[in-house]
Amino acid sequence: MHYRQLGNTDLKVSELSFGTWAIGGSWGNTDDKESLRALERAMAEGVNFFDTADVYGDGHSEELIAKATKGKESEIYVASKFCRAGDIHDPETYTERAVNAYLEATLRRLNRDHLDLYQIHCPPLDILKDGSVFQVLDKLKQQGKIRYYGVSVETVEEGLYCLEQENVSALQVIFNMLRQKPMDQLFPKAKEQGVGILARVPLASGLLTGKFSTDHQFEASDHRSFNQNGESFNVGETFAGLPFSKGVELSNQLKWIANERDNMTRAALKWILQQKGISTVIPGFKNVKQVEDNLAAVSVNDFSTEELEKIESFYNKEVKEHIRGAY
Repeated sequence: MHYRQLGNTDLKVSELSFGTWAIGGSWGNTDDKESLRALERAMAEGVNFFDTADVYGDGHSEELIAKATKGKESEIYVASKFCRAGDIHDPETYTERAVNAYLEATLRRLNRDHLDLYQIHCPPLDILKDGSVFQVLDKLKQQGKIRYYGVSVETVEEGLYCLEQENVSALQVIFNMLRQKPMDQLFPKAKEQGVGILARVPLASGLLTGKFSTDHQFEASDHRSFNQNGESFNVGETFAGLPFSKGVELSNQLKWIANERDNMTRAALKWILQQKGISTVIPGFKNVKQVEDNLAAVSVNDFSTEELEKIESFYNKEVKEHIRGAY
């Protein structure tokens, strides 16, 4: 495992880390025993950073992380997120009283006295522009309850605005072969300002594993069923904003990336790791096999300059016109 500095922070995080939405809920059935085995496997292979949120299974993923990292709290960094347990459009959700309550609940579930990275969880742009939430986070940082803070954003515009805020240390961004827009302006600006980038939805909700056919049926409890068209939250969080059938068609056209890289999953993650400015990529998982498959991405062959250009051209000509929602 290789480690990268998270922006200008003093955190050196595993270049391939993990998000824990899937083991919390909204990705179909889960097995806590298997989830814990998977977390332990990841740590055994050098993963030292996990991303979670208070709404992942109503805090369940935070509780699982607490169990898996017990006794290793000083070695394993944890990032969590807040605001979506409330009304994300209501300014009251971002007051000092409310944010303190969210944080204290997260710390109780994690069984920690402070958090390494606390992120606003995809708030509206007008909330960010109000600015008062950043003052609340500055105070929590001064109190030692959080080491650093950042923002999980839906759009490049939101990300660029966050970069204007003095103490934002990290941005979490939807980024993969089927969602390349952040590379143009956002990543270079973040790198220039020393802000870390966490790449989420790196496999486009599984499209880039190459395992789906257009007639695939997801469980009712899986957001890939109930949020395919943005019915419950931002459409970009599901298949990176692509209609499912179109996403399957496009991913099939990318199957060549697996050549000499074992499979599409590893190739898709490797592509992200090659992009400038990425601090860590955070795929999800539900079992040990998925953890092992994702971890193998760090050692597969790099993409050549010609291959990178081919992927960029494919995105511009075939993909981006089909992405729905603001991004």
